Amino acid sequence: MKIIVVKNYEEMSNRAAEIFAETINAKPDAVLGLATGETPLGMYNNLAKKYEYGEIDFSRIRTVNLDEYYPIDPENNQSYRYFMNRNFFSKLNINLKNTFVPDGSTKKPDAFCLEYESIIDSFGGIDIQILGIGRNGHIGFNEPSAEGLHALTHVTELTPSTIEANSRFFASPDLMPKHAITMGIKSVFKAKKIIILASGVTKADAIREMLRGKISAMCPASVLSLHQDVTLICDKDAYSKI
Repeated sequence: MKIIVVKNYEEMSNRAAEIFAETINAKPDAVLGLATGETPLGMYNNLAKKYEYGEIDFSRIRTVNLDEYYPIDPENNQSYRYFMNRNFFSKLNINLKNTFVPDGSTKKPDAFCLEYESIIDSFGGIDIQILGIGRNGHIGFNEPSAEGLHALTHVTELTPSTIEANSRFFASPDLMPKHAITMGIKSVFKAKKIIILASGVTKADAIREMLRGKISAMCPASVLSLHQDVTLICDKDAYSKI
């Protein structure tokens, strides 16, 4: 794993955007694996600026998102589809038909998970995947589990710590879905290149566990050490316990 330690969130976001821009320019029809949350927002803003300046073109780009709450309507302003449309896709010349986010409103979640995996396979995998890391070491919504980790896209129950961290975005904690549809570990590993971002002291424990050299389902991010091309970009605070 390549490790890049930067000064702050802004520098982390800029470095990640540069790597994504290089991928897009080298392959105009690249498949981007995307994530939601506060961590990748700066990168998305930088990529949108690069598009505005004519440095990159998204007209042939395809995207696949890691996860989505379940159940939730895609038009709900807390859904990840809404997040991506508002914070990224609406700022680009991307064809929305080429953007894929798990359907939080599906009535047949198991069948949908198989279909989503087939979409990834039909693209030949993902060219570059962005990941954040949860305070408990989760990637996507692959939560720590003593029973092991799921390989492929699946419905998962969210842990209390994840619910606590994310419920602040909902009008009431009771309104937050307690499950999610998420790509599994093998799904993530279909990416040719993975960039994982971390910013702030609250991620320091997770980064320490990820890098301590022991692969454990209790820290899902630790499995990334098995992938052939992973780059961690984090700020000094997130790296402070190494």
